[in-house]
Amino acid sequence: MTEELFREGSGLLSCEATVLAVDEQGIVLDRTVFYPLGGGQAGDAGELVASDGRRVSIVDTRKHKARAGAIAHVPAPGLPVALQAGDRVRAILDAPRRQAHMRFHTATHLLCALVPHPVDGCSITAAHARLDFHTQEPLDKAALNEGLAHLVAAAHPVRHRWISEAELDANPGLVRSMSVQPPRGLGRVRVIEIEGVDLQPCGGTHVANTLEIGAVLVTRIEKKSAMTRRVVLGFAEERVGGAQFAE
Repeated sequence: MTEELFREGSGLLSCEATVLAVDEQGIVLDRTVFYPLGGGQAGDAGELVASDGRRVSIVDTRKHKARAGAIAHVPAPGLPVALQAGDRVRAILDAPRRQAHMRFHTATHLLCALVPHPVDGCSITAAHARLDFHTQEPLDKAALNEGLAHLVAAAHPVRHRWISEAELDANPGLVRSMSVQPPRGLGRVRVIEIEGVDLQPCGGTHVANTLEIGAVLVTRIEKKSAMTRRVVLGFAEERVGGAQFAE
């Protein structure tokens, strides 16, 4: 198994680790700060640097399909992987990519607090984030942007904690997602609390305070079906910098 350091510290950007295996799915380490694709959030990227200077660029991170509890660090295609089992490496994240994931993921939790409907789909990348809400009611972009700006500026602390599966069963309303359920079988479930705003199960990475989200905008709202409204988020600084967002 791979020790998941990112569960306890989203801001940890590197760690020392040992290569356990190298196979067709990627490089497995005994511990990592790299978050694997899951829960709607994209996998991390970065590089692995061996003690003798060998470097392997990592373009994605996934849960290993054949090794229970293992995480595969996916190397850049077409290049030889100059690592083998037993090598000591430093795993170093692409920090701007991780920071974007943390900002967007926390912003989606704020969006959940503003839109009181179940979520039936989500995607969090470094370029944008989206949530699909199960509702037929129209959503007001200007009102959502005003609400997001207020919650970000209010500087609410963001923290994680663990609750028992029994506690979750006693509070089913904590689960907002219709499409992704919290993992079972470990006896405990990780929850993210935005003080005074939102509390729900989540395994992703987040900022420590809503102020760190910065200026985030609802760039568009789409009617995907009779009962689905899609809300897409972008960063205001990218909009000013020339990124094109559909209205």
